[in-house]
Amino acid sequence: MTPTVRLGRRALLRAAAASATALAAGCSGGTRSVQVAVVWSTSELDRFRDVVADYPGDVQVVSAGNDIDAFLRARHLAGTSPDVAILPRPGLVTEYAQRGWLSPVRPSTEYAVPDALGELLTAEGRRYGVWVKAAHKSLVWHLPSVLSEQPANWDELVALTQRLGAAARRDGGPAPLAIGAADGWVLTDWFENVLADVAPESYNILARPDADWQARPVRDALGRLAELWSVDGAFLGGGRRALLTQYEESVIQVVHTRRAVMLFGADFTADVVGPFQRGPEAPTTFPFPGARPGGGPLIVGGDAAVAFTGAQGGVELVEWLTRAGSFGPWLRAGGYLSPNTNVPISSYTDPVGQQLAREMQAPGTLRFDLSDQLPGAFTGSDGVGIWRIMQGFFADVTDGVGADEAIRRATGQLALAARSAGGGR
Repeated sequence: MTPTVRLGRRALLRAAAASATALAAGCSGGTRSVQVAVVWSTSELDRFRDVVADYPGDVQVVSAGNDIDAFLRARHLAGTSPDVAILPRPGLVTEYAQRGWLSPVRPSTEYAVPDALGELLTAEGRRYGVWVKAAHKSLVWHLPSVLSEQPANWDELVALTQRLGAAARRDGGPAPLAIGAADGWVLTDWFENVLADVAPESYNILARPDADWQARPVRDALGRLAELWSVDGAFLGGGRRALLTQYEESVIQVVHTRRAVMLFGADFTADVVGPFQRGPEAPTTFPFPGARPGGGPLIVGGDAAVAFTGAQGGVELVEWLTRAGSFGPWLRAGGYLSPNTNVPISSYTDPVGQQLAREMQAPGTLRFDLSDQLPGAFTGSDGVGIWRIMQGFFADVTDGVGADEAIRRATGQLALAARSAGGGR
């Protein structure tokens, strides 16, 4: 039985406008264009349009905004689903497949992805999606002139944060860390990297329906975060100010105003850096510090292409998107990381992109973003699910609540949210 879905007015209006455009395109005569709904906007949207401009057929790209799930549900209710969608979470792919909304797809012979990604887009033994874009989520950004020596492990990161925090309080220098805690996904990315480091064997277990969110691995990961986040002076303006800071502003604090030294962020941080970088000095990165030097985690996110039921043109476009050369325009422009391990390292035009691609292609401890695998509302969005819970935990530990009490509150809320979403405890 399909649950009742409440759709926001904005999503309905956007879907209605896109439906009208699709109908107009379908009635204009000639070959019908293939319509693709994406989450991307601004420069990412422009770059994807450059990609599909090379497709041997007309492709219409529609930006669905941040809540593509609400957009697609509205389009489904209206009977005007697009041919293809680019989805930001594997859980949406399997959910839509189980509802009968999707056609099975077959990637090209040039497509290969790391083992940790391969089975996330299948349902009942059939493939319903393919990865078309990856995000490297285990990076710390800084300006070399501001931070000359990078911490090699977690203990060194904590010690550095303590020293820089003390200097900031004493002399008014930059805060050690910038963090856009107003965006809950920033905090879940922190949690996932720490969890993958302290309890790698438990990481994927937490995506299962029987996951125990009050078990020791979760408590240990939260304890490590509390150790760092509770450092006096760690964040510009303190924890409360950080909870009002969005991700883009946190990038600006490092690369433009230089009021913070380090920023934990994914490879797509580079897209924000460009317009705000002050002067010729570009930021550089180091791996998220693990317990051992050189032994940190590698967390990736990704966007997957799906074709809706009956959209033969959509199935063909999805296959084309998996060819090794299809994203060439975006690779040359920069700001793109391919999940396809058959894409040559030489296709990347900058040294940072080449290094990230090598890490993606190397066998090892790559894991997919945990929160994007969680069911229902637990997966998180503004003000709900694991995003809200991690914001509450951050507020506690930066406001003087003891680590044990903050962990008790957070794990209780995580277990309740998991049960409410139909799995976990």
